Amino acid sequence: MSGRTESAPASESAPSSASAGGGRSLRRAGAVVGAAVAVLALWAVAVPVAGIEVAGDRGGTVGPIGPVSIAASALGAGAAGWALLAVLERLTGRPGPIWTAVAAAVLVLSLMGPVISAAGTASMIVLLAAHLVVGAVVILGLAPTARRR
Repeated sequence: MSGRTESAPASESAPSSASAGGGRSLRRAGAVVGAAVAVLALWAVAVPVAGIEVAGDRGGTVGPIGPVSIAASALGAGAAGWALLAVLERLTGRPGPIWTAVAAAVLVLSLMGPVISAAGTASMIVLLAAHLVVGAVVILGLAPTARRR
């Protein structure tokens, strides 16, 4: 064996744009799923462990807010954030800062939901925490994946 090392061909050593895009999509999907997992963990601590009844006004009727609703809301918010980021990447030269500002504003506005519709103080605190957890995971997970045009 000679002391010579062979380098990999350029196509193997440098990531292709397709694989870079695939990695970005995987990170984005991880942020969306991570938001759902994080909020489900919060719900599991609040409801079965701490015994808090999480309930809210649902179109005139007060009812419990269960894990399916919590997870679906987190997945929906994360998917909407991902979609907005993808649109901004096509329309603007600096999608990251714009998306982050919009996402933060949406998070702040979303906090009005629990304040207005939660059935009791404990429910309001859990739901406010749920909004903050989802917002934090989505914003911190998606913002770094923004790419310039």
